[in-house]
Parts: sequence; C-alpha cells; structure tokens
Amino acid sequence: MISSESDARAFVAGMCDEEAMKRLDRLAQALPVENQQQNLVAKPTLSKIWQRHIADSAQLLALCDTPSASQPWLDLGSGAGFPGVVIAAMKPDMPVVLVESRKRRVEWLSRAVSLMGLENCRIEGTRLENVEVFDAGVISARAFAPLDRLLALSARFSTRSTCWVLPKGRSAAQEVSELPKNRRAMFHVEQSHTDSEAGIIVGRGKWSAKA
Repeated sequence: MISSESDARAFVAGMCDEEAMKRLDRLAQALPVENQQQNLVAKPTLSKIWQRHIADSAQLLALCDTPSASQPWLDLGSGAGFPGVVIAAMKPDMPVVLVESRKRRVEWLSRAVSLMGLENCRIEGTRLENVEVFDAGVISARAFAPLDRLLALSARFSTRSTCWVLPKGRSAAQEVSELPKNRRAMFHVEQSHTDSEAGIIVGRGKWSAKA
C-alpha cells in the first residue's frame, strides 16, 4: 500500500520514463496554484498530490491491457485532470479524450495540457451526450456518476474489447452488486494501492442494460 509521497513517486516512476515524470511534476506544481482560483481538489489533499491524485490515477494503467492507438482512452468528467491527464502524460503515444462540461475546468485542462506539452489529448468541453461516438479502448471516470448511470451514459462508446477502470472508493462493491444480475459478472472490484478502503471497478466488454 502506498502511504507516502515518496512511495507514490517511486510507484509512478516504475511505470513510466523520466520525461513523463517531468510532465507530472509540472502538473503537481500547477495544481495548487489553480486550486486557489477554483476548487479542483479538496485542500487537505494538496499536501499529498502524488499519493492521492497522481499515483491514484497511474494505477489504472496496470488494470487493463495497453490500449490500441486506434481506440482512444476516454476519461469522463476529467475535472482536475485525474485520471485522464496523468494517463496522457505517462502514455504520450496513446490518444486520450477528456470530457468535461464545466467551462472553468475546461480552461484549466487546456492550460494543463499545454503546460505539459501533451499532443495526444483532445478536450471535449461539453456534456458526454454531445460527444461524437467513437470506439473507446478504455473508459475511465473518477467521481463522475453512480455506476448504473455512468454505464448508461457511456455505453455507446464501448465495444466488446473496451476495458472499464472506475475508481469508486468505498462504494465499489455495493455499486456492482446493484447492477442487473445478467450483467453483474462483467465487472469485479480491485483494491486501490493508494487507499486501503477504496475499490476500483474493472470490467471488459460492451455495456447494454437490455442484454
């Protein structure tokens, strides 16, 4: 279990190269400044940015196969940039689509992407319902919506090979148990490396509530 900032940095460094770590350092330095202007993350977590936000996002990469370059990573409700911007920084050759409807957060994401020199990010500054459909290799979301609604909203982007990685905190197992019985087996819960009480919902396949 990751329990310190040094542990978190070592964990992430083991998953990416030095250039990616430099990009992530720029994100870690910019976030507290932006947080003074808008509440992107809870203030108490600013002293543990690497543990609570960067490593928490990076761990999702280990829970799914490396996505195809032709099937972007789709991050819903990207907000402060987690996990989508972290994923993009670690995998600069993989396309990442960030969906965020709140104007000020879209502006922050644009600044963060520019600051980090990320050319693999596309920001969709609108509601997910308005985004043109594409086949997503991975779908992620952090504090976006209850699981059943999240799946319903993003189902049209999923294919039989799509991997879902959805940090859900303490509610992970409960939310999976509340899915329709004929679809529940599609998902399981993995333990978070950054919070002993948090779970990550992982699944694969095309979601259809009618199936």
